[in-house]
Amino acid sequence: MHMTSREIALLAIAMLAIAGFSWFSPWFATVDNLLTILRNSSELLLIALGMTLVIAMGGVDVSVGVVMGVAAWGVGQLLLLQSPWLAAMAGPLLGLLLGLMTALVVVIGRIPAIVGTLGLFGVWRTGLFALLGGQWLSGLPGSLTSGLMHPLLGLPVMAWVIVLVWASVWLVLRHTPYGLWLLAAGNSEEKARLAGIPVTQVRIATFMISGLLCGIAATCYIATYRNVEMTVGGSLALEAIAAVVLGGTRITGGACSLLGTLLGVLLLRILQNGLLLVGIPSLWQTVVTGAVLLIVLSSEAASGRVFAFRRIA
Repeated sequence: MHMTSREIALLAIAMLAIAGFSWFSPWFATVDNLLTILRNSSELLLIALGMTLVIAMGGVDVSVGVVMGVAAWGVGQLLLLQSPWLAAMAGPLLGLLLGLMTALVVVIGRIPAIVGTLGLFGVWRTGLFALLGGQWLSGLPGSLTSGLMHPLLGLPVMAWVIVLVWASVWLVLRHTPYGLWLLAAGNSEEKARLAGIPVTQVRIATFMISGLLCGIAATCYIATYRNVEMTVGGSLALEAIAAVVLGGTRITGGACSLLGTLLGVLLLRILQNGLLLVGIPSLWQTVVTGAVLLIVLSSEAASGRVFAFRRIA
């Protein structure tokens, strides 16, 4: 797989960050901490994969974190009924259903994605509060945890699930008409329609895939933490957008990088973990994420202006 200059730069920055935090904190470069970083990247990576597709088609979805939360509630309820297999399937199915509802609002309802998903964020957030009854859903059975954390060829089953999901999304983008249609719609929806591309179906499918990935993330979340907080997923949308844009996916659509998204997720988690270990309060993690997003968007905007100037000249 050929790496772009953006991906190489992200890898280099991540390595420098690891070296820097290792210098300032003796606890950073330990096996347990590095495994913690990878573990904390799981849900974000799954959600960021879906966000990559949504942004590549020229959209955005700020409700993904709460979608994961609602799906996690469903998984937790089935675990309480001692149905681990149904619980494992409930996350993806609920995510798929919520993704379809997002598509109906944004695509069929012709509401701008940022507005429609922001409205859905409020609806799902209020609904989750009501479902939880104002308190955490905690002390869930460990049956799902034991299944997904069971070692397989040296790695937990959950790690293999994430690898399979990433590879599947990559194959779909690279080797199916959907991948070409998605990027064509992101470049110019009008031209894509004139070329005979089923843009409406592509957009609906994209939101549904994103919802499905949020549901898989919900299952992984429950398997790891065995509880559902009232504020679960609150910052995941911002982090996912930051990781995706940082990884090289064009914010206006038409181009994406799944490897870049992976590196962007790891870099964000390395920065957040390292800052915490050197004594920076966790409150500043969101500030760091927002700052990274603003810096990347500003640099891309500047590059766009330079490109436009040269083209005119």
